[in-house]
Amino acid sequence: MNAFQPLSGLAKRLVNDGVFSAEVAVDAIAQARAAQKPFISHIIEQRLVSAHRAACAASDEFGLPLLDLDVIAREALPQGLVSEALISKHHALPLMKRENRLFIAIADPTNIQALDEIKFHTGTTTEGVIVEEDKLRRLIDAFLDNQHSALDDLADTDLDHLDVGDGHEADAAETAEEAANDAPIVRFVNKILLDAIKNGASDIHFEPYEKNYRIRSRIDGILQEVAKPPANLAPRLAARLKVMSRMDISERRMPQDGRIKMKISAKRAIDFRVNTLPTLWGEKIVLRILDPASAKMGVDALGFETDQKELFLATLAKPQGMILVTGPTGSGKTVTLYTGLNILNDEERNISTAEDPVEINMEGINQVHVNTKVGLTFAEALRAFLRQDPDVVMVGEIRDLETAEIGIKAAQTGHMVLSTLHTNSSPETLTRLRNMGVPAFNIATSVTLIIAQRLARRLCESCKRPADIPEAALLEEGFTPKQLETTTLFEANPEGCSKCNRGYKGRVGIYEMLPMSSEVANVIMNNGNSLDILRVAQADGFRTLRLSGLIKVGKGLTSLEEMNRVIVT
Repeated sequence: MNAFQPLSGLAKRLVNDGVFSAEVAVDAIAQARAAQKPFISHIIEQRLVSAHRAACAASDEFGLPLLDLDVIAREALPQGLVSEALISKHHALPLMKRENRLFIAIADPTNIQALDEIKFHTGTTTEGVIVEEDKLRRLIDAFLDNQHSALDDLADTDLDHLDVGDGHEADAAETAEEAANDAPIVRFVNKILLDAIKNGASDIHFEPYEKNYRIRSRIDGILQEVAKPPANLAPRLAARLKVMSRMDISERRMPQDGRIKMKISAKRAIDFRVNTLPTLWGEKIVLRILDPASAKMGVDALGFETDQKELFLATLAKPQGMILVTGPTGSGKTVTLYTGLNILNDEERNISTAEDPVEINMEGINQVHVNTKVGLTFAEALRAFLRQDPDVVMVGEIRDLETAEIGIKAAQTGHMVLSTLHTNSSPETLTRLRNMGVPAFNIATSVTLIIAQRLARRLCESCKRPADIPEAALLEEGFTPKQLETTTLFEANPEGCSKCNRGYKGRVGIYEMLPMSSEVANVIMNNGNSLDILRVAQADGFRTLRLSGLIKVGKGLTSLEEMNRVIVT
């Protein structure tokens, strides 16, 4: 009886206003209770009062603001804040958000449960706004229909055969009803992932904004927009990706990490490393595509010059020492390391890696995912490796003095150590170690080879065209007159062709390799800087990244413009 007490107040107001008699009001209250319907909905359905008159009375009785929904533009409604289930269940729709206050359109002010549930799921302070029941119903129907029709347009029914998951069935976390309702979303997400794989993308970005949603793929190192679904699909896209990644769907305020495994065929599966990031307009989700085949493509596919390949293989064949690969994020360091590990991976060697995170699973190699939250750092993993009779150790990155010292100790005591550093060139890597606090003697006696690298887009062989560049400009770039006598330079066709992407297809590595010669070791021991190291190395035939890049340009593998984009001197 108490639950219907507020209805009596509204009924009395309508009686006092002469809308209907007291007897009619009593009957209407009883009928609404029996039908378990809100009083307002019942009296509007029975045409005892107009929706407008009922809204005005409810606003006056409960002291809530009254809004005419005709002045609200549907595209201006906040997207992704409240689920379809809650909207339908409570017949309530979010109108606007101001800081942490979310204004909810309701026709029944007694439905406190609606505001409470939405408050719980959104983490906001909810405030009710009274609207006319018929206009609210029409707006909700249009709002939900718009999402469903958009999904139907985006879905690709040819993708149902894909098996997507993380080793478990990806849809296990969804109920059968949810899976059926979201079938277009499932197909659309699968299409985006499959297209990215076909196009050789390395990353996929799902990005929500205030009035639009953008999906981009990084192809050959460049982000390109591949789809622009309606902004109101943001929460459903995020939910689908989080289900596939085995993440907590209800957690939208903190970043999360997960993984997806997509089976392309019986013999091939692709892994995706997934990260979510709460942004102003929803969760941005980035997928890193991890193709195990990239670790087994062979040393010839890396793009080494002949002398560089021979030096790399000869260094790997040594029983001990440290190989460091350096370069910015996205320069292909991981693939170079994995290629080296694949060469060393046989039944005679014990190989262990510490990675953050483990990107590609390699059979026969003991891979450890570092976890700083529980104290499993690179240094701790290295200490454990040295107690497990290792032959080869790979450390994902040398970030601090402790890790550097343990890695160098391992290299000095009969182990092959591979790792990375974030520096711009090979000579700078040696000075970076010294600046970390590693003694010069330890650097000179442990580091055997440093590889600095970049990835440049490869010219399409089908549509590349000769480049018309003045000789003076080429000489200024670093070409010699002798090179220009026998070299034809090419540039990308910006229109591209059916086999490429704007004149480029794939990427090629550009490398500089600095072995630890006695001359370089002497410079380090005498506290020389990176310029001193460079000068001594060049006297011994060392090629910088720029000179290596010019070789690739001269061979027609990439353009001068692209080489200058990735190598800044």
